[in-house]
Amino acid sequence: MPHGTFARFVWPSFLAMILFIALPILSVAVQSLFVEHEQIMREVENCGPFKCTTILQVDLEATRALKTEAPLGRFNGFGTYTNRGHLAFAEVSEIWSESATFGQFIAGLYNLPLYKALFFTLSYTAVVTPLVIVFGLLIALGVNRLPKVTKGPTIFASLLPMIVTPLIGSLILFWMVDADGILGATLQSIFDDPDLSLKASAPLTWIMLFVYGVWSSTPFAFVVFYAGLQTVPGDTIEAAKIDGASRWQQVRYVVVPYMTPLLVFITLMQLMDNFRVFEPIIGFSADAKATSLSWIIFNDLSGQDKLFGSAAATSMMTIIGVGILLTPVLFKTWRDFNRRRG
Repeated sequence: MPHGTFARFVWPSFLAMILFIALPILSVAVQSLFVEHEQIMREVENCGPFKCTTILQVDLEATRALKTEAPLGRFNGFGTYTNRGHLAFAEVSEIWSESATFGQFIAGLYNLPLYKALFFTLSYTAVVTPLVIVFGLLIALGVNRLPKVTKGPTIFASLLPMIVTPLIGSLILFWMVDADGILGATLQSIFDDPDLSLKASAPLTWIMLFVYGVWSSTPFAFVVFYAGLQTVPGDTIEAAKIDGASRWQQVRYVVVPYMTPLLVFITLMQLMDNFRVFEPIIGFSADAKATSLSWIIFNDLSGQDKLFGSAAATSMMTIIGVGILLTPVLFKTWRDFNRRRG
């Protein structure tokens, strides 16, 4: 393809990426270097029937003028990244010096907000991502072998979690595990414990969030794998059968290698999506037991005083975290591509 034709073909997408991806990320990076202005106080004399007292009051006009003069806030450099609400360098160093064992060090880190959120985020990503891939592939293989009459209804039923809005789906499951819900009441009956509550236990809350993550994301993997199965060469499968390959061997040595690009694609999408877990925590009202990086951003922006600098710093660290998670997968893909070219 001539270079001119290629440039005309690519520039709209390239321009859109600059406008809607690069520039917003750059603006967030700049905002993360600033913090909110401190309120300007002034002494005001408050006189009552008997005496006058002097009180401190916010000078609204001076504060408003300061915000107008410097709308981004007060420059703080990388101070937001290193404060207690984020990487907490000073606190981590103190915990390390006071910890006798590595377990005590981890327990101390868990008391810091960012590391507590990071523990859950990484755990959620590490558990949900492989389970989604495995269940998605198994469902796709099962549906692919069904008779044509039952394929349509089965595919529709399998896609229901994708149809339900994530927040609504998490709320439904939250009500089901309530003490008055069908799952909560059933568990109380099975264990003969009327005080058993999935919501009161941090481990059980984590398990509920993991289950919801697998339930809500598996249909995406199923659809991609099912579409890929329709393109697997029938001749290759027949040759494997003639050679005496079992069903499991056909899947392992023929189907899975053929669908490796789809496997990489689903892995990338799930890593990015799961690392930004947010809706289940809100739907389950689980922020007392589990928080994520996205929840910290939401919390910084949902109060009366919007902490834009803090939210921006957490956003940048989330982007960096996603990049770190994707690097091994992208590197392996690039290495396999070069090997095939060679």
